[in-house]
Amino acid sequence: MTSRSDLSLASIQPLETGWRLTLTPAGAHASPATLPDDAVAAFVPGTVAEALEKAGLFDRSNPAPLDHQDAWYRLDLAEPAGSVILKLDGLATFADVFLNDELILSSDSMFHAHEVPVTLTGEDHLTICFRAVRPHLSRKLKRARWRTRMISEAGLRGIRTTLLGYMPGWCPEIHAIGPYRPISLVRHETQSVDSIRIVSTLDAAGCGHLNVSLRVAGAASSLTLRCAGGETPVTVNEQGLAIASLELPNVEPWWPHTHSRPVLHDVVLSNGSDDVILGRTGFRHLAIDRQTDGNGFQLVVNGMPVFCRGAVWTNADIVRLAGKRADYEPWLRLAAEAGMNMLRIGGTMTYETPDFFALCDELGIMVWQEAMLANFDYPAQDEAFLASFSREIETLLVATSVSPSLAVFCGGSEVYQQGAMMGLSQLIWCGDLTEKVLPDLVKTHRPDIIYVPNSPSGGPMPFAPNAGIGHYYGVGAYCRPLEDARRADVRFAGECLAFSHVPEQELLDQHLPVSPVHHPLWKARVPRDRDASWDFEDIREHYLGLLYDVDPVRLRREDVNRYLDLSRAVTGEVIETTFAEWRRLGSRCGGALVWTFQDLLPGAGWGLVDAAGQPKPVWHAVRRAFRPVQVLLLDEGTNGLDVHVINETPVERALHLDLACLKNGRQKVVAGERALVLAPHSRIKIPATDLFGSFFDTTYAYRFAAPQHEVTVATLTDAETGAHLADAFHFPRGRKAAFFDVELKAELVETETGFALDVETDRFAQSVQIKAEGSRPSDNWFHLAPGKARRILLMATGHVSQPRGEITVPGNLSTTRLSF
Repeated sequence: MTSRSDLSLASIQPLETGWRLTLTPAGAHASPATLPDDAVAAFVPGTVAEALEKAGLFDRSNPAPLDHQDAWYRLDLAEPAGSVILKLDGLATFADVFLNDELILSSDSMFHAHEVPVTLTGEDHLTICFRAVRPHLSRKLKRARWRTRMISEAGLRGIRTTLLGYMPGWCPEIHAIGPYRPISLVRHETQSVDSIRIVSTLDAAGCGHLNVSLRVAGAASSLTLRCAGGETPVTVNEQGLAIASLELPNVEPWWPHTHSRPVLHDVVLSNGSDDVILGRTGFRHLAIDRQTDGNGFQLVVNGMPVFCRGAVWTNADIVRLAGKRADYEPWLRLAAEAGMNMLRIGGTMTYETPDFFALCDELGIMVWQEAMLANFDYPAQDEAFLASFSREIETLLVATSVSPSLAVFCGGSEVYQQGAMMGLSQLIWCGDLTEKVLPDLVKTHRPDIIYVPNSPSGGPMPFAPNAGIGHYYGVGAYCRPLEDARRADVRFAGECLAFSHVPEQELLDQHLPVSPVHHPLWKARVPRDRDASWDFEDIREHYLGLLYDVDPVRLRREDVNRYLDLSRAVTGEVIETTFAEWRRLGSRCGGALVWTFQDLLPGAGWGLVDAAGQPKPVWHAVRRAFRPVQVLLLDEGTNGLDVHVINETPVERALHLDLACLKNGRQKVVAGERALVLAPHSRIKIPATDLFGSFFDTTYAYRFAAPQHEVTVATLTDAETGAHLADAFHFPRGRKAAFFDVELKAELVETETGFALDVETDRFAQSVQIKAEGSRPSDNWFHLAPGKARRILLMATGHVSQPRGEITVPGNLSTTRLSF
């Protein structure tokens, strides 16, 4: 866009390569002058664990402690002499910065960014010492009013660092140490622009409001701000500061991708001859519908209620604490492809970078961001702690001010819950830090977003799921029946449905080639609550027995392959069934986020996506559960079976609905169909008997005679093209009764966009699995009704001229296998 260099962004020189790392005993060296010469190559941004891993000195699967020693990063600078700004975006955690052996900065927070003016000579040496964290863990603080077993070091409540690495059973004990965010030199050129802050809002009338502040170095000529077809002059004062505002009537708004387009607009600064893109932003309006009883939590975007669904984000790489666009993009594209419109960054993790939010902006994924507070009774009365904490929150809110994806800011995870579960009164666990300090900071720096004091919070007890924000594990860790998802009247689940999800066999063969379940290496990767007498594999096995009427202990001993396949299927079945309950017409649930999005190490972890970045079988189930155009079947007992149809898209949809009850997996005992036209953002409910035209005991509630069918199938197609959109299944006698030995047909076809499989079955087939070399199926581990073939796209993941693979279906007597 720019033809001349009169107007430009400030020059930023990343300092990424050439670093050397030396480890020394804690406190052995006060300055770099006495350091030994031995060192390994290091990387910035990066961590000590990453540098050691690349040198073959660290094993993430069996990590050695790193928090007991000092880590020295050294760099010889060959930069031109002159005045520059040394910019350090994140140092974990206690750091001393030296230039030419002179101390120029000390930092005690992982979450602070620093800008230090320095003068370079042309032959300079930059050194950063990351002081050992462990000595600080014994620092005396005011006595905590409650304790938590989840986190291994109580002293962390007074240190501003991530809890990753200090939660046994939750994540590998890899300590976050090092320059995990970029380090750079900033130079100001003639008429260079920096300190840019962009704030965009949308009012209830649909008018966009853009407010921009910036600093211009050098003589500033007449400047103009442009965005979305509007423009306004910009005046720069004598100090080089400029503030401009722009109103944009009827601007096209930003939406979560499930409900419309996430439209972004370039914000451009021009001096007449040169244009500089200051950033990209979107305009949207957020509100909360508390519902008629005041206990609800429904996010309203641009006047439209949105059912939020997604997962809790952990980290792109637990060793590197990766933060670049290339690190995030594969993960976030999988989130969008799965139909997620929200990700939650919990208080046990770490703040992500502007690149994370920029991608969420583009993909239409809303972000629920929490302050890095979790479970502890934090020393909020300590002035130094409070000042440091306030600075970190301000830094985050300002850095993300351009991003419409940031939708909710929350004051941390399970602080209220921890205090309340200890039997303490609300006056103790509900304090100024989350009730006054944080909301004031949000109001000042991001008044366009929603503030929530804690997750969970809002009910008579903060963890009650029928008011405000809940963490719902009734279905899941508490082994409640599937019906509990309705009984609990969940209003919004900030986290839910945690299971030990078994990954595809290829990942296990490559990264964890051990016997499943009781091998020590297998068990080490299964998440558990610290000191609990059970783990999340036990929870999965509970539902394996419940849904398939098998003894999981005997099954894994006698037929481990079937055990693994049913284990891969069962967690997806539970999630699909539960989200159907929450998304039905009449539900008061405003959203739910699954715990968690990705695994940190290969194995049967909480993640929907494995540690190598490949979808687990459960990911496909989540993708089906989250479809914007959806059909659901809800068992209402003696009231029969209800069919729910959802259209969350912004356009009217002409649809065709088929419903059939199948006996022996193929004979239609009763069937019906209907043409539908659904308005944008609408839901309807149809009793199954309305489609059949007469009574039929679809739920097997009256039991007048022997059951007449094993499965009911609802299929939703596009009325114009006949394309398959969604399906739903109901098992009145349980899933075990609906296993059949089937005959499959499959045809590999080449389409305009690549290869696809047309798959057909003679009987109802449960949990159809497709393995295709160099390709990922567009759906997998799905149920297939007899009749019309289902087309499954094969999306290339490698260099294969023509996909080859196998389709498998578990049956009553044996597993059907078909090669293609």
